[in-house]
Amino acid sequence: MTAPSITLTRLDVQRLERLIDSLDDTLPGVIALQTELDRADTLVGHDEVPADVVTMNSRVHCREEGSGKDYHLTLVYPKHANADEGKISILAPVGSALLGLKVGQHIDWPAPGGKTLKLTLLEVESQPANGGDFPE
Repeated sequence: MTAPSITLTRLDVQRLERLIDSLDDTLPGVIALQTELDRADTLVGHDEVPADVVTMNSRVHCREEGSGKDYHLTLVYPKHANADEGKISILAPVGSALLGLKVGQHIDWPAPGGKTLKLTLLEVESQPANGGDFPE
């Protein structure tokens, strides 16, 4: 499957590149994140990002197509990750895959045991307020 086109904010890219620089670049999550940053089609200011695009600290509603199960996830920096609260690290496979997606797009989510699940982004429930303080 071809990866969907993505839009990223310059602020997210700047912070995520700083995160990557601070980590061991051979870690799988770091490699996947760098791949996502490199393939972004569009870079916009944090005050220009469309409301239906996933940015860092966005809360999203997505559905796994095979089971029909819905997920409500928040995309966070690694230190804020907490699976029990639905806070998914940007370094997790689903985290880096969600970044920059628009509502209606699909991603393949590598699941435990070698299975691949298909996730559809149904809604960006919240996105950091434009021009607001963005937790890192």
